[in-house]
Amino acid sequence: MPPWFRNFIQLSTSLAQQRSPHLKPSPSIYQLWNHFSTDSKYAGLRPTKGDEKPRVVVLGSGWAGCRLLKDIDTKLYDVVCVSPRNHMVFTPLLASTCVGTLEFRSVAEPIGRIQPAISREPNSYFFLANCTSVDFHSHQIHCETVTEGVDTLDPWNFKISYDKLVIAAGAQASTFGIKGANEHATFLREVHHAQEIRRKLLLNLMLSDVPGVTDEEKRRLLHCVVVGGGPTGVEFSGELSDFIMKDVHQRYSHVKDYIHVTLVEANEILSSFDDRLRKYAIKQLTKSGVRLVRGIVKDVQPKKIVLSDDTDIPYGLLVWSTGVGPSSFVNSLEVPKAPGGRVGIDEWLRVPSVQDVFAIGDCSGFLVSTGKPVLPALAQVAERQGKYLAKLLNNLGKAGGGRADASKELDFGNPFVYKHMGSMATIGRYKALVDLRKSKEAKGISLAGFASWFIWRSAYLTRVISWRNRFYVAINWLTTFVFGRDISRI
Repeated sequence: MPPWFRNFIQLSTSLAQQRSPHLKPSPSIYQLWNHFSTDSKYAGLRPTKGDEKPRVVVLGSGWAGCRLLKDIDTKLYDVVCVSPRNHMVFTPLLASTCVGTLEFRSVAEPIGRIQPAISREPNSYFFLANCTSVDFHSHQIHCETVTEGVDTLDPWNFKISYDKLVIAAGAQASTFGIKGANEHATFLREVHHAQEIRRKLLLNLMLSDVPGVTDEEKRRLLHCVVVGGGPTGVEFSGELSDFIMKDVHQRYSHVKDYIHVTLVEANEILSSFDDRLRKYAIKQLTKSGVRLVRGIVKDVQPKKIVLSDDTDIPYGLLVWSTGVGPSSFVNSLEVPKAPGGRVGIDEWLRVPSVQDVFAIGDCSGFLVSTGKPVLPALAQVAERQGKYLAKLLNNLGKAGGGRADASKELDFGNPFVYKHMGSMATIGRYKALVDLRKSKEAKGISLAGFASWFIWRSAYLTRVISWRNRFYVAINWLTTFVFGRDISRI
C-alpha cells in the first residue's frame, strides 16, 4: 500500500473516532486493502490469520460447485469462487432457449444469489477468472482474469491462498479428435452456445428467403444436423422439430419445405434408457420429421460432415453433443487420475495424494483403488456431491478442522454414496420419457407420452434454483403456448 494512502486512511479513522468516540472504527477499507497484497512478489489473497475464518476456494460455477456454495456455512468459512462465468446454467432447459421456448435469463442463476455472502461478507469473493495452476505444497492457486473482445484490458495474474480447495471445474465437450469439429461445430453447454445456435438458425432462415438462392443452397442452409444421440442431442432435436412444425411453417412459409433435422449417432440413441422408451423415442422423432442416421463422423468441413462410409451430409447448422471429457486444466494437474482422465478421488471426495483438496462434479472420478466405478457426468451426480461435501466441510469446521493441515486426524464420517434417481428427456410434441430405474439392468417404472412430459416439466420447474427463475420459466412457457416462440434475431 502506498505510504500516502496508509496515512490518509489512518487520519480518516482517527478523525472519525474523535467525532464519535463511542463508535468502533469501520475496518472495511483498511483491512480489506491489507487483505489483498499488491506487491510484485505476491498479488492476491494472503493466507488466513488466526483471527480470521478459514478460507474455502471453489473452482467452478457448475452444478457441483454451486450446490456446495449454497450449503456451505459462511459462519464457519470465508468462501471464494473462481470461475470464467458469474452464473450457474440450468442445463436441462438450455435446449429450450435455442428456439425461443425460454429466454436465456431463465436458465442463468447469478452466483451472488446462490451464495449471498459473496456479495456482502468482507472476506468472501467471486473472481471472474480461470485457475491456471495449483501449488498444492504451498496451498495456493494461480489465476488469470477473463477478458474478451478486441479492445480490452490485458489479463491480470494473481494468487489465492486456501485452507480447503474444491475443484469443481467441470469438463469440456469431447470431439474424439475428429478433424474440424472444434472449428465448425457448435456445442451446447453454455448460454453463449445457445445464443450462437439461435442466431445462426434464424440467420439461415432469413438468408434462404433471399431472391437468387438456389434450391440446393436453401436445403443446405436449412439442414440442421445434430451429432450425438444422448439426452442433450435428442432434446434439442425434439425442440427443433417443434419449432419447425409450429413456428417455421407459419412464419417462414416460403421455405418451410426445405428445413430438415438429422440426428447422427454411432450406436443407439438414449442408450441409458429402457429399450421400450428408446423405441418410443425413435418412433416419435421420426414422426416429427427428424431423420435418424447411424454412423461415425470422420471429418467435419465448413459446409458438410463426412461419415466413416464416405457419406456426405451437408449442413447449415451443426450442433455437437457427443459427451464430455477432461479439460486442459484438469489434464495439467499433477495428481493421480481416474479412468477417463478425471481427477482421482477417494470415497470422501478427497484427492488423496495432496492435503485439503477435494474434487467434485464432471472433473472427478473414483480411483481404481476404491473399487467404485466412475460416475456418469450428470447434473444429479454433481449436485449430490456438492451437497455431501458442503456437509462434510461444515462438520470439519465445527470440529476445528477448517484450517490448512488441521483435519488430518479428524473423522470424516460416512463416505459418499450415490443413488441414481432416474432419467428424463423430452422428445417434442408434448411428449417425454421418464425412466425411474436405479440402473440400466434394474427393474423400475418407465413412462412415456404426455403424462411423462407433464412430469418432466413439473420436476424441472421445481428444480430451478430461485423463485425468480421459476417465475421466468413458467411465464415463458405460458407465453410460448399462447403466442408462439420469439423469432427475433437480437
